[in-house]
Amino acid sequence: MPRSPQSARSTLDASNIVTTDLLVIGGGAGGMSTALFARRRGLDVLLCEKTDQVGGITSTSGGTIWAPGTALSETVGPRDRTDDARRFLQSVVGNRGGEALREGFLQAAPAAIAELHDHTDVKLAAAAAHPDYLDGPGSAHGGRALAPLPFDGRELGADFVRVRPPRREFLAPGGMMVGRNELDALLKPFSSFSHLRQTLSLFLRLASDRRAHARGTRLVMGNALVARLLLSLRKHGVPILFEWSLTDLLVTDGRVTGATFHTPEGNRTVLARKGVVLATGGIATNATLRDRLFPLRNMKSLAPATNSGDGVEAGLRAGAGLDNGGDSPALWMPCSSRRLKDGTDLTWPHIILDRAKPGLLAVDGAGRRFVNESSSYHDFCMGMIADNRRTACMPAWLICDRAFLREYGLGMVWPGMRRIGHLIRARYLFRGRTIDELARAIGVDAATLRETVARYNTLAQNGADTDFGRGSSAMNRFNGDARCTPNPCLRPVGAGPYFAMAVLPADLATSAGLTGDPDGRVTDESGQPIAGLYACGNDLTSLFRGTYPGPGTTLGPALVMAWRIANHVAGGTALTAQTATATAPMASAELSLQ
Repeated sequence: MPRSPQSARSTLDASNIVTTDLLVIGGGAGGMSTALFARRRGLDVLLCEKTDQVGGITSTSGGTIWAPGTALSETVGPRDRTDDARRFLQSVVGNRGGEALREGFLQAAPAAIAELHDHTDVKLAAAAAHPDYLDGPGSAHGGRALAPLPFDGRELGADFVRVRPPRREFLAPGGMMVGRNELDALLKPFSSFSHLRQTLSLFLRLASDRRAHARGTRLVMGNALVARLLLSLRKHGVPILFEWSLTDLLVTDGRVTGATFHTPEGNRTVLARKGVVLATGGIATNATLRDRLFPLRNMKSLAPATNSGDGVEAGLRAGAGLDNGGDSPALWMPCSSRRLKDGTDLTWPHIILDRAKPGLLAVDGAGRRFVNESSSYHDFCMGMIADNRRTACMPAWLICDRAFLREYGLGMVWPGMRRIGHLIRARYLFRGRTIDELARAIGVDAATLRETVARYNTLAQNGADTDFGRGSSAMNRFNGDARCTPNPCLRPVGAGPYFAMAVLPADLATSAGLTGDPDGRVTDESGQPIAGLYACGNDLTSLFRGTYPGPGTTLGPALVMAWRIANHVAGGTALTAQTATATAPMASAELSLQ
Protein backbone atom coordinates (compact mmCIF):
# COMPACT_ATOMS: atom_id res chain seq x y z
CA MET A 1 0.00 0.00 0.00
CA PRO A 2 1.27 3.51 -0.71
CA ARG A 3 2.47 5.55 2.24
CA SER A 4 -0.01 8.01 3.71
CA PRO A 5 0.64 11.39 2.07
CA GLN A 6 -0.15 13.19 5.32
CA SER A 7 2.47 11.28 7.27
CA ALA A 8 5.00 11.75 4.49
CA ARG A 9 4.50 15.53 4.45
CA SER A 10 4.40 16.00 8.20
CA THR A 11 8.16 15.67 8.59
CA LEU A 12 9.05 18.03 5.77
CA ASP A 13 10.72 21.38 6.23
CA ALA A 14 8.96 23.83 3.89
CA SER A 15 12.28 25.51 3.09
CA ASN A 16 13.45 22.26 1.50
CA ILE A 17 10.51 21.95 -0.90
CA VAL A 18 10.89 22.75 -4.60
CA THR A 19 7.94 22.94 -7.01
CA THR A 20 8.01 22.28 -10.76
CA ASP A 21 5.65 21.21 -13.54
CA LEU A 22 7.32 17.92 -14.41
CA LEU A 23 9.79 16.00 -12.27
CA VAL A 24 11.98 13.53 -14.18
CA ILE A 25 13.92 11.01 -12.11
CA GLY A 26 16.92 9.46 -13.85
CA GLY A 27 19.50 10.86 -16.27
CA GLY A 28 19.74 8.13 -18.88
CA ALA A 29 18.53 8.52 -22.46
CA GLY A 30 14.87 8.07 -21.48
CA GLY A 31 14.89 10.62 -18.68
CA MET A 32 17.02 13.18 -20.52
CA SER A 33 14.89 13.05 -23.66
CA THR A 34 11.66 13.29 -21.63
CA ALA A 35 12.97 16.42 -19.93
CA LEU A 36 14.07 17.86 -23.26
CA PHE A 37 10.75 17.21 -25.02
CA ALA A 38 8.79 18.58 -22.07
CA ARG A 39 10.85 21.75 -21.87
CA ARG A 40 10.33 22.32 -25.61
CA ARG A 41 6.63 22.32 -24.83
CA GLY A 42 7.04 25.19 -22.40
CA LEU A 43 6.93 23.19 -19.17
CA ASP A 44 9.07 23.84 -16.14
CA VAL A 45 11.12 20.67 -15.78
CA LEU A 46 13.49 19.38 -13.12
CA LEU A 47 15.78 16.41 -13.78
CA CYS A 48 17.17 14.56 -10.75
CA GLU A 49 20.05 12.12 -11.21
CA LYS A 50 21.22 9.70 -8.51
CA THR A 51 24.92 9.85 -9.43
CA ASP A 52 27.31 12.66 -10.33
CA GLN A 53 27.11 11.83 -14.06
CA VAL A 54 24.38 11.44 -16.66
CA GLY A 55 24.03 8.59 -19.10
CA GLY A 56 23.41 5.43 -17.10
CA ILE A 57 23.72 2.30 -19.18
CA THR A 58 23.14 4.33 -22.36
CA SER A 59 26.67 5.72 -21.98
CA THR A 60 28.17 2.24 -22.16
CA SER A 61 25.95 1.01 -25.01
CA GLY A 62 26.35 1.03 -28.76
CA GLY A 63 23.84 3.88 -28.89
CA THR A 64 21.83 2.35 -31.74
CA ILE A 65 18.18 3.42 -31.93
CA TRP A 66 15.61 1.11 -33.54
CA ALA A 67 12.99 3.46 -34.96
CA PRO A 68 10.82 2.37 -37.91
CA GLY A 69 9.38 4.70 -40.55
CA THR A 70 11.61 7.73 -40.07
CA ALA A 71 12.50 10.25 -42.75
CA LEU A 72 16.17 9.54 -42.04
CA SER A 73 15.77 6.14 -43.67
CA GLU A 74 15.38 7.90 -47.02
CA THR A 75 19.03 8.94 -46.88
CA VAL A 76 20.14 5.33 -47.41
CA GLY A 77 17.38 3.98 -49.64
CA PRO A 78 13.61 3.88 -49.99
CA ARG A 79 11.85 5.17 -46.89
CA ASP A 80 11.27 2.51 -44.27
CA ARG A 81 7.55 1.86 -43.94
CA THR A 82 5.78 1.72 -40.62
CA ASP A 83 3.42 -0.91 -42.01
CA ASP A 84 6.39 -3.15 -42.77
CA ALA A 85 7.63 -2.78 -39.20
CA ARG A 86 4.13 -3.55 -37.92
CA ARG A 87 4.06 -6.82 -39.91
CA PHE A 88 7.57 -7.64 -38.77
CA LEU A 89 6.76 -7.16 -35.09
CA GLN A 90 3.62 -9.25 -35.45
CA SER A 91 5.75 -12.09 -36.81
CA VAL A 92 8.31 -11.73 -34.00
CA VAL A 93 6.13 -11.01 -30.97
CA GLY A 94 3.01 -12.87 -32.12
CA ASN A 95 0.33 -13.28 -29.49
CA ARG A 96 2.52 -12.50 -26.48
CA GLY A 97 0.55 -9.29 -25.80
CA GLY A 98 1.60 -5.66 -25.65
CA GLU A 99 -0.16 -4.66 -28.89
CA ALA A 100 -1.27 -1.22 -27.64
CA LEU A 101 2.23 -0.26 -26.51
CA ARG A 102 3.74 -1.36 -29.82
CA GLU A 103 1.14 0.49 -31.86
CA GLY A 104 1.77 3.67 -29.87
CA PHE A 105 5.49 3.28 -30.51
CA LEU A 106 5.06 2.68 -34.25
CA GLN A 107 2.76 5.66 -34.71
CA ALA A 108 4.97 8.08 -32.79
CA ALA A 109 8.47 6.99 -33.86
CA PRO A 110 8.75 9.10 -37.06
CA ALA A 111 7.68 12.34 -35.34
CA ALA A 112 9.74 11.74 -32.19
CA ILE A 113 12.92 11.11 -34.15
CA ALA A 114 12.24 14.07 -36.45
CA GLU A 115 11.94 16.42 -33.46
CA LEU A 116 15.14 15.14 -31.89
CA HIS A 117 17.13 15.33 -35.11
CA ASP A 118 15.73 18.57 -36.51
CA HIS A 119 15.28 20.71 -33.37
CA THR A 120 17.93 19.61 -30.85
CA ASP A 121 21.64 18.81 -30.84
CA VAL A 122 20.87 15.09 -31.15
CA LYS A 123 21.99 14.31 -34.70
CA LEU A 124 21.41 10.85 -36.09
CA ALA A 125 22.23 8.85 -39.19
CA ALA A 126 20.43 5.84 -40.61
CA ALA A 127 22.57 2.76 -41.19
CA ALA A 128 22.56 1.62 -44.81
CA ALA A 129 23.24 -1.93 -43.65
CA HIS A 130 22.29 -2.99 -40.13
CA PRO A 131 19.76 -5.82 -40.44
CA ASP A 132 16.97 -6.66 -38.05
CA TYR A 133 18.00 -9.54 -35.83
CA LEU A 134 15.36 -11.89 -37.21
CA ASP A 135 14.06 -12.55 -40.70
CA GLY A 136 10.35 -12.24 -41.32
CA PRO A 137 7.72 -10.33 -43.26
CA GLY A 138 8.62 -6.65 -43.13
CA SER A 139 12.14 -7.12 -41.75
CA ALA A 140 14.66 -4.47 -42.81
CA HIS A 141 18.27 -4.72 -43.93
CA GLY A 142 18.98 -1.01 -43.46
CA GLY A 143 17.38 2.34 -42.68
CA ARG A 144 15.59 1.24 -39.52
CA ALA A 145 18.57 1.36 -37.17
CA LEU A 146 19.82 4.88 -36.38
CA ALA A 147 23.12 5.90 -34.82
CA PRO A 148 24.18 9.15 -33.13
CA LEU A 149 26.79 11.09 -35.04
CA PRO A 150 30.21 11.44 -33.36
CA PHE A 151 30.36 14.34 -30.94
CA ASP A 152 33.13 16.65 -29.78
CA GLY A 153 32.95 16.55 -26.01
CA ARG A 154 34.79 19.88 -25.82
CA GLU A 155 31.50 21.54 -26.76
CA LEU A 156 30.26 20.72 -23.26
CA GLY A 157 33.04 22.68 -21.57
CA ALA A 158 33.13 21.87 -17.86
CA ASP A 159 30.13 19.57 -18.28
CA PHE A 160 32.24 17.02 -20.20
CA VAL A 161 33.09 15.31 -16.91
CA ARG A 162 29.33 14.86 -16.32
CA VAL A 163 29.14 12.26 -19.12
CA ARG A 164 29.57 8.74 -17.77
CA PRO A 165 32.47 7.15 -19.68
CA PRO A 166 32.09 3.88 -21.58
CA ARG A 167 33.21 0.57 -20.16
CA ARG A 168 36.95 0.41 -19.60
CA GLU A 169 37.13 -2.71 -21.76
CA PHE A 170 35.83 -0.77 -24.76
CA LEU A 171 38.31 2.08 -24.56
CA ALA A 172 41.47 2.04 -26.66
CA PRO A 173 44.77 2.93 -24.91
CA GLY A 174 44.69 6.36 -23.34
CA GLY A 175 40.89 6.51 -23.07
CA MET A 176 40.05 6.79 -26.76
CA MET A 177 36.64 5.80 -28.09
CA VAL A 178 36.48 3.97 -31.42
CA GLY A 179 33.39 3.46 -33.56
CA ARG A 180 32.44 0.13 -35.13
CA ASN A 181 33.43 1.35 -38.57
CA GLU A 182 36.90 2.32 -37.29
CA LEU A 183 37.85 -0.98 -35.66
CA ASP A 184 39.27 -2.54 -38.81
CA ALA A 185 41.66 0.38 -39.35
CA LEU A 186 42.77 0.39 -35.72
CA LEU A 187 43.36 -3.37 -35.63
CA LYS A 188 45.15 -3.45 -38.99
CA PRO A 189 46.78 0.00 -39.32
CA PHE A 190 49.43 -1.09 -41.82
CA SER A 191 47.13 -2.98 -44.18
CA SER A 192 46.51 0.15 -46.28
CA PHE A 193 47.42 3.82 -46.46
CA SER A 194 43.86 4.84 -45.56
CA HIS A 195 43.97 2.64 -42.45
CA LEU A 196 47.27 4.15 -41.39
CA ARG A 197 46.02 7.68 -41.96
CA GLN A 198 42.84 7.03 -39.98
CA THR A 199 44.73 5.44 -37.10
CA LEU A 200 47.24 8.28 -36.91
CA SER A 201 44.42 10.82 -36.98
CA LEU A 202 42.69 9.14 -34.04
CA PHE A 203 45.82 8.99 -31.90
CA LEU A 204 46.87 12.54 -32.72
CA ARG A 205 43.43 13.73 -31.61
CA LEU A 206 43.76 11.69 -28.42
CA ALA A 207 47.21 13.15 -27.67
CA SER A 208 45.74 16.63 -27.98
CA ASP A 209 42.77 15.75 -25.77
CA ARG A 210 44.87 14.28 -22.99
CA ARG A 211 46.58 17.62 -22.35
CA ALA A 212 43.41 18.85 -20.70
CA HIS A 213 41.13 15.83 -20.19
CA ALA A 214 41.23 12.45 -18.46
CA ARG A 215 40.05 10.72 -21.63
CA GLY A 216 39.44 11.39 -25.30
CA THR A 217 36.78 13.97 -26.11
CA ARG A 218 35.83 12.42 -29.44
CA LEU A 219 32.66 10.58 -28.45
CA VAL A 220 30.83 7.91 -30.44
CA MET A 221 27.97 5.45 -29.94
CA GLY A 222 26.04 5.71 -26.65
CA ASN A 223 28.46 8.26 -25.23
CA ALA A 224 27.78 10.58 -28.17
CA LEU A 225 24.01 10.25 -27.69
CA VAL A 226 24.25 11.11 -23.99
CA ALA A 227 26.56 14.07 -24.61
CA ARG A 228 24.25 15.44 -27.32
CA LEU A 229 21.26 15.16 -24.98
CA LEU A 230 23.17 16.89 -22.20
CA LEU A 231 24.16 19.76 -24.48
CA SER A 232 20.53 20.11 -25.59
CA LEU A 233 19.30 20.18 -22.00
CA ARG A 234 21.80 22.88 -21.10
CA LYS A 235 20.79 24.99 -24.09
CA HIS A 236 17.12 24.62 -23.13
CA GLY A 237 17.82 25.59 -19.52
CA VAL A 238 16.73 22.36 -17.85
CA PRO A 239 18.14 22.16 -14.29
CA ILE A 240 19.92 18.89 -13.49
CA LEU A 241 20.41 18.02 -9.84
CA PHE A 242 23.20 15.49 -9.36
CA GLU A 243 23.49 13.06 -6.47
CA TRP A 244 19.77 13.32 -5.74
CA SER A 245 18.70 9.78 -4.86
CA LEU A 246 14.99 8.91 -4.91
CA THR A 247 13.64 7.75 -1.56
CA ASP A 248 9.90 7.67 -2.27
CA LEU A 249 7.01 9.08 -4.24
CA LEU A 250 4.43 11.39 -2.69
CA VAL A 251 0.80 10.39 -3.22
CA THR A 252 -2.15 12.69 -2.47
CA ASP A 253 -5.73 11.46 -2.94
CA GLY A 254 -4.56 8.74 -5.29
CA ARG A 255 -2.40 11.07 -7.40
CA VAL A 256 1.40 11.12 -7.46
CA THR A 257 2.31 14.70 -6.60
CA GLY A 258 6.06 14.62 -6.15
CA ALA A 259 8.95 12.73 -4.60
CA THR A 260 11.43 12.82 -1.76
CA PHE A 261 15.19 12.57 -2.22
CA HIS A 262 18.34 12.04 -0.28
CA THR A 263 20.92 14.63 -1.35
CA PRO A 264 24.38 15.75 -0.22
CA GLU A 265 22.62 18.65 1.57
CA GLY A 266 20.13 16.39 3.33
CA ASN A 267 16.60 15.22 2.55
CA ARG A 268 14.70 17.27 -0.02
CA THR A 269 11.22 17.23 -1.55
CA VAL A 270 10.07 18.13 -5.05
CA LEU A 271 6.40 18.78 -5.74
CA ALA A 272 5.27 18.25 -9.33
CA ARG A 273 2.16 20.02 -10.60
CA LYS A 274 1.74 17.89 -13.73
CA GLY A 275 3.53 14.62 -13.09
CA VAL A 276 6.53 12.53 -12.13
CA VAL A 277 8.49 10.43 -14.64
CA LEU A 278 10.40 7.35 -13.51
CA ALA A 279 13.46 6.69 -15.69
CA THR A 280 15.91 5.15 -13.24
CA GLY A 281 17.25 2.27 -15.32
CA GLY A 282 14.87 -0.54 -14.44
CA ILE A 283 15.36 -3.52 -12.15
CA ALA A 284 19.05 -3.75 -13.09
CA THR A 285 21.04 -4.58 -9.94
CA ASN A 286 18.10 -4.84 -7.52
CA ALA A 287 18.75 -8.17 -5.79
CA THR A 288 15.20 -8.69 -4.51
CA LEU A 289 13.52 -8.17 -7.87
CA ARG A 290 16.20 -10.18 -9.70
CA ASP A 291 15.64 -13.14 -7.36
CA ARG A 292 11.92 -12.83 -7.96
CA LEU A 293 12.02 -12.64 -11.75
CA PHE A 294 15.30 -13.91 -13.20
CA PRO A 295 15.78 -17.53 -14.35
CA LEU A 296 19.10 -17.96 -12.53
CA ARG A 297 20.70 -16.39 -9.49
CA ASN A 298 23.98 -14.47 -9.40
CA MET A 299 23.77 -13.44 -13.04
CA LYS A 300 25.97 -10.48 -13.94
CA SER A 301 24.41 -7.16 -14.93
CA LEU A 302 26.01 -4.76 -17.41
CA ALA A 303 24.17 -1.85 -15.82
CA PRO A 304 25.97 0.51 -13.43
CA ALA A 305 25.73 -0.72 -9.85
CA THR A 306 23.80 2.44 -8.98
CA ASN A 307 20.92 1.34 -11.25
CA SER A 308 19.36 -0.44 -8.30
CA GLY A 309 15.67 -0.46 -9.15
CA ASP A 310 14.75 2.69 -7.20
CA GLY A 311 12.07 3.78 -9.65
CA VAL A 312 10.47 0.35 -9.97
CA GLU A 313 10.35 -0.15 -6.21
CA ALA A 314 8.86 3.32 -5.66
CA GLY A 315 6.27 2.66 -8.36
CA LEU A 316 5.29 -0.62 -6.72
CA ARG A 317 4.87 1.12 -3.37
CA ALA A 318 2.57 3.61 -5.10
CA GLY A 319 0.38 0.73 -6.31
CA ALA A 320 1.81 0.04 -9.78
CA GLY A 321 1.60 -3.32 -11.49
CA LEU A 322 4.72 -5.34 -12.27
CA ASP A 323 5.05 -7.21 -15.57
CA ASN A 324 7.47 -10.15 -15.86
CA GLY A 325 8.57 -9.15 -19.36
CA GLY A 326 7.01 -12.00 -21.31
CA ASP A 327 9.46 -14.54 -22.70
CA SER A 328 12.32 -13.16 -20.63
CA PRO A 329 12.65 -10.66 -17.78
CA ALA A 330 15.84 -9.31 -19.32
CA LEU A 331 17.70 -8.86 -22.58
CA TRP A 332 20.91 -10.83 -22.54
CA MET A 333 24.51 -10.60 -23.70
CA PRO A 334 27.04 -13.47 -23.63
CA CYS A 335 30.04 -12.18 -21.71
CA SER A 336 33.49 -13.40 -20.77
CA SER A 337 35.15 -12.15 -17.60
CA ARG A 338 38.76 -11.55 -16.68
CA ARG A 339 40.18 -10.55 -13.31
CA LEU A 340 43.23 -8.30 -13.25
CA LYS A 341 46.01 -8.58 -10.70
CA ASP A 342 44.65 -5.56 -8.84
CA GLY A 343 41.32 -7.37 -8.36
CA THR A 344 39.46 -5.43 -11.06
CA ASP A 345 36.95 -7.53 -12.99
CA LEU A 346 36.71 -6.82 -16.71
CA THR A 347 33.66 -8.01 -18.66
CA TRP A 348 33.66 -8.41 -22.43
CA PRO A 349 30.29 -8.54 -24.26
CA HIS A 350 30.58 -10.86 -27.27
CA ILE A 351 28.50 -8.89 -29.75
CA ILE A 352 29.65 -9.28 -33.35
CA LEU A 353 33.43 -9.52 -33.50
CA ASP A 354 33.84 -13.25 -32.91
CA ARG A 355 30.68 -15.36 -32.48
CA ALA A 356 29.38 -14.81 -36.02
CA LYS A 357 32.68 -15.43 -37.76
CA PRO A 358 33.43 -18.73 -39.57
CA GLY A 359 35.50 -21.28 -37.70
CA LEU A 360 34.10 -20.82 -34.19
CA LEU A 361 31.60 -23.05 -32.44
CA ALA A 362 29.94 -22.86 -29.05
CA VAL A 363 29.41 -25.86 -26.79
CA ASP A 364 27.75 -26.29 -23.42
CA GLY A 365 29.22 -27.89 -20.32
CA ALA A 366 28.47 -31.29 -21.78
CA GLY A 367 30.57 -30.53 -24.88
CA ARG A 368 27.68 -30.26 -27.34
CA ARG A 369 26.47 -27.43 -29.58
CA PHE A 370 23.21 -25.91 -28.37
CA VAL A 371 22.55 -22.80 -30.49
CA ASN A 372 23.18 -20.90 -33.70
CA GLU A 373 26.39 -19.12 -32.73
CA SER A 374 25.71 -16.27 -35.18
CA SER A 375 22.29 -15.38 -33.78
CA SER A 376 21.76 -12.14 -31.84
CA TYR A 377 23.42 -11.85 -28.45
CA HIS A 378 19.99 -12.11 -26.80
CA ASP A 379 18.91 -15.21 -28.71
CA PHE A 380 22.31 -16.84 -28.15
CA CYS A 381 21.80 -16.44 -24.40
CA MET A 382 18.17 -17.56 -24.58
CA GLY A 383 19.53 -20.76 -26.14
CA MET A 384 22.02 -21.05 -23.31
CA ILE A 385 19.34 -20.55 -20.65
CA ALA A 386 16.99 -23.06 -22.31
CA ASP A 387 19.81 -25.60 -22.55
CA ASN A 388 20.64 -25.07 -18.88
CA ARG A 389 17.02 -25.70 -17.88
CA ARG A 390 17.31 -29.19 -19.36
CA THR A 391 20.66 -29.93 -17.73
CA ALA A 392 22.82 -27.59 -15.65
CA CYS A 393 25.64 -26.95 -18.10
CA MET A 394 26.92 -23.39 -17.77
CA PRO A 395 29.19 -21.74 -18.69
CA ALA A 396 29.18 -22.17 -22.44
CA TRP A 397 32.48 -22.33 -24.29
CA LEU A 398 33.51 -20.57 -27.48
CA ILE A 399 35.99 -22.80 -29.29
CA CYS A 400 38.30 -22.04 -32.21
CA ASP A 401 41.65 -22.89 -33.75
CA ARG A 402 44.84 -20.84 -33.94
CA ALA A 403 44.04 -19.45 -37.39
CA PHE A 404 40.71 -18.08 -36.14
CA LEU A 405 42.33 -16.48 -33.10
CA ARG A 406 44.90 -14.69 -35.25
CA GLU A 407 42.40 -13.54 -37.86
CA TYR A 408 39.36 -12.54 -35.80
CA GLY A 409 40.40 -12.54 -32.15
CA LEU A 410 38.27 -13.82 -29.28
CA GLY A 411 36.89 -11.55 -26.58
CA MET A 412 39.76 -9.53 -25.11
CA VAL A 413 42.21 -11.37 -27.34
CA TRP A 414 42.63 -8.98 -30.25
CA PRO A 415 43.20 -10.18 -33.82
CA GLY A 416 46.90 -10.81 -34.42
CA MET A 417 47.71 -10.61 -30.70
CA ARG A 418 50.89 -12.60 -30.15
CA ARG A 419 51.46 -12.48 -26.42
CA ILE A 420 48.60 -14.42 -24.88
CA GLY A 421 50.39 -16.30 -22.13
CA HIS A 422 49.15 -13.94 -19.42
CA LEU A 423 45.55 -14.55 -20.53
CA ILE A 424 46.05 -18.29 -20.32
CA ARG A 425 47.67 -18.01 -16.89
CA ALA A 426 44.72 -15.88 -15.79
CA ARG A 427 42.41 -18.69 -16.99
CA TYR A 428 40.60 -16.28 -19.28
CA LEU A 429 41.77 -18.17 -22.36
CA PHE A 430 42.27 -21.95 -22.40
CA ARG A 431 44.58 -23.81 -24.79
CA GLY A 432 45.08 -27.41 -25.85
CA ARG A 433 47.36 -28.92 -28.48
CA THR A 434 44.58 -31.35 -29.35
CA ILE A 435 40.81 -31.34 -28.96
CA ASP A 436 41.16 -33.93 -26.19
CA GLU A 437 43.67 -31.74 -24.34
CA LEU A 438 41.40 -28.72 -24.69
CA ALA A 439 38.45 -30.77 -23.38
CA ARG A 440 40.44 -31.70 -20.28
CA ALA A 441 41.45 -28.06 -19.77
CA ILE A 442 37.85 -26.86 -19.71
CA GLY A 443 36.37 -29.88 -17.97
CA VAL A 444 34.15 -31.40 -20.67
CA ASP A 445 34.03 -34.97 -21.94
CA ALA A 446 36.76 -35.39 -24.56
CA ALA A 447 34.91 -37.97 -26.68
CA THR A 448 31.79 -35.77 -26.80
CA LEU A 449 33.77 -32.69 -27.78
CA ARG A 450 35.63 -34.63 -30.51
CA GLU A 451 32.31 -35.81 -31.88
CA THR A 452 30.84 -32.28 -31.74
CA VAL A 453 33.79 -30.73 -33.59
CA ALA A 454 33.71 -33.48 -36.21
CA ARG A 455 29.98 -32.90 -36.79
CA TYR A 456 30.51 -29.15 -37.02
CA ASN A 457 33.31 -29.62 -39.55
CA THR A 458 31.11 -31.82 -41.72
CA LEU A 459 28.38 -29.15 -41.74
CA ALA A 460 30.96 -26.45 -42.50
CA GLN A 461 32.39 -28.39 -45.42
CA ASN A 462 28.89 -28.74 -46.86
CA GLY A 463 28.19 -25.01 -46.27
CA ALA A 464 24.86 -25.60 -44.52
CA ASP A 465 24.15 -25.84 -40.79
CA THR A 466 21.24 -28.26 -40.82
CA ASP A 467 21.44 -28.53 -37.01
CA PHE A 468 20.95 -24.88 -36.00
CA GLY A 469 20.63 -22.85 -39.21
CA ARG A 470 23.81 -20.82 -38.83
CA GLY A 471 24.26 -18.44 -41.75
CA SER A 472 20.63 -18.72 -42.84
CA SER A 473 19.49 -15.21 -41.84
CA ALA A 474 20.41 -11.78 -43.18
CA MET A 475 21.83 -10.75 -39.82
CA ASN A 476 23.94 -13.93 -39.59
CA ARG A 477 25.46 -13.33 -43.01
CA PHE A 478 26.00 -9.61 -42.40
CA ASN A 479 28.07 -10.31 -39.27
CA GLY A 480 29.97 -13.20 -40.85
CA ASP A 481 32.90 -12.95 -43.28
CA ALA A 482 31.86 -12.45 -46.90
CA ARG A 483 35.19 -13.88 -48.05
CA CYS A 484 34.13 -17.28 -46.72
CA THR A 485 31.93 -19.09 -49.24
CA PRO A 486 29.38 -20.50 -49.64
CA ASN A 487 28.43 -19.73 -46.03
CA PRO A 488 30.05 -16.62 -44.45
CA CYS A 489 29.47 -18.05 -40.97
CA LEU A 490 30.90 -21.53 -41.45
CA ARG A 491 34.31 -23.01 -42.06
CA PRO A 492 35.87 -26.11 -40.53
CA VAL A 493 37.96 -25.96 -37.39
CA GLY A 494 41.50 -26.60 -38.63
CA ALA A 495 44.83 -27.53 -37.12
CA GLY A 496 45.68 -26.94 -33.49
CA PRO A 497 46.48 -25.65 -31.04
CA TYR A 498 42.87 -25.03 -30.02
CA PHE A 499 41.43 -22.37 -27.76
CA ALA A 500 38.33 -21.94 -25.59
CA MET A 501 36.73 -19.09 -23.66
CA ALA A 502 33.91 -19.30 -21.11
CA VAL A 503 30.83 -17.11 -21.55
CA LEU A 504 27.81 -16.54 -19.32
CA PRO A 505 24.61 -14.52 -19.84
CA ALA A 506 24.62 -10.97 -18.48
CA ASP A 507 21.64 -8.64 -18.65
CA LEU A 508 22.13 -5.49 -20.70
CA ALA A 509 18.59 -4.24 -20.05
CA THR A 510 15.39 -5.52 -18.52
CA SER A 511 12.11 -6.48 -20.17
CA ALA A 512 10.31 -6.82 -16.86
CA GLY A 513 9.13 -3.56 -15.36
CA LEU A 514 6.18 -1.44 -14.34
CA THR A 515 3.00 -1.81 -16.34
CA GLY A 516 1.91 1.18 -18.41
CA ASP A 517 -0.16 2.49 -21.30
CA PRO A 518 0.88 3.90 -24.71
CA ASP A 519 1.35 7.39 -23.25
CA GLY A 520 3.75 6.15 -20.60
CA ARG A 521 1.23 6.42 -17.76
CA VAL A 522 2.03 3.82 -15.12
CA THR A 523 -0.95 1.55 -14.46
CA ASP A 524 -2.04 -0.28 -11.34
CA GLU A 525 -2.66 -4.01 -11.04
CA SER A 526 -6.12 -3.60 -12.57
CA GLY A 527 -4.73 -1.77 -15.60
CA GLN A 528 -5.93 1.70 -14.59
CA PRO A 529 -3.53 4.67 -14.90
CA ILE A 530 -2.08 6.05 -11.67
CA ALA A 531 -2.68 9.80 -11.94
CA GLY A 532 0.50 11.82 -12.20
CA LEU A 533 2.89 8.88 -12.61
CA TYR A 534 4.78 8.06 -15.83
CA ALA A 535 7.66 5.74 -16.73
CA CYS A 536 9.92 5.15 -19.69
CA GLY A 537 13.05 3.21 -20.58
CA ASN A 538 13.77 0.14 -18.50
CA ASP A 539 11.45 1.23 -15.68
CA LEU A 540 8.55 0.43 -18.04
CA THR A 541 7.97 -3.12 -19.21
CA SER A 542 9.30 -3.82 -22.70
CA LEU A 543 6.81 -3.57 -25.54
CA PHE A 544 8.57 -6.48 -27.29
CA ARG A 545 7.61 -9.00 -24.58
CA GLY A 546 11.05 -10.49 -24.02
CA THR A 547 11.95 -10.79 -27.70
CA TYR A 548 14.74 -8.82 -29.38
CA PRO A 549 13.70 -7.75 -32.92
CA GLY A 550 16.67 -5.63 -33.94
CA PRO A 551 19.55 -3.35 -32.98
CA GLY A 552 18.53 -0.60 -30.59
CA THR A 553 15.22 -2.02 -29.41
CA THR A 554 15.73 -0.60 -25.93
CA LEU A 555 16.79 2.94 -26.85
CA GLY A 556 14.23 3.34 -29.64
CA PRO A 557 11.19 2.77 -27.40
CA ALA A 558 12.76 4.84 -24.59
CA LEU A 559 13.11 7.93 -26.79
CA VAL A 560 9.71 7.53 -28.41
CA MET A 561 7.94 6.97 -25.09
CA ALA A 562 9.66 10.09 -23.77
CA TRP A 563 8.07 12.03 -26.63
CA ARG A 564 4.64 10.57 -25.93
CA ILE A 565 4.93 11.36 -22.21
CA ALA A 566 5.85 14.97 -22.92
CA ASN A 567 2.88 15.33 -25.28
CA HIS A 568 0.48 13.83 -22.75
CA VAL A 569 1.71 15.99 -19.89
CA ALA A 570 1.54 19.09 -22.09
CA GLY A 571 -2.04 18.39 -23.07
CA GLY A 572 -1.84 15.80 -25.81
CA THR A 573 -0.59 17.99 -28.63
CA ALA A 574 2.59 17.02 -30.45
CA LEU A 575 5.07 19.83 -30.88
CA THR A 576 5.94 21.00 -34.37
CA ALA A 577 8.54 23.42 -35.59
CA GLN A 578 5.78 26.03 -35.96
CA THR A 579 4.33 25.60 -32.46
CA ALA A 580 7.59 25.27 -30.56
CA THR A 581 7.80 27.63 -27.63
CA ALA A 582 10.87 29.73 -27.18
CA THR A 583 13.02 28.40 -24.39
CA ALA A 584 15.53 30.26 -22.31
CA PRO A 585 17.77 29.11 -19.48
CA MET A 586 15.85 28.96 -16.22
CA ALA A 587 17.36 30.46 -13.13
CA SER A 588 16.71 29.26 -9.62
CA ALA A 589 18.27 30.84 -6.58
CA GLU A 590 17.38 27.90 -4.37
CA LEU A 591 18.94 25.14 -6.48
CA SER A 592 22.55 24.24 -7.11
CA LEU A 593 22.82 23.19 -10.75
CA GLN A 594 26.39 21.98 -10.59
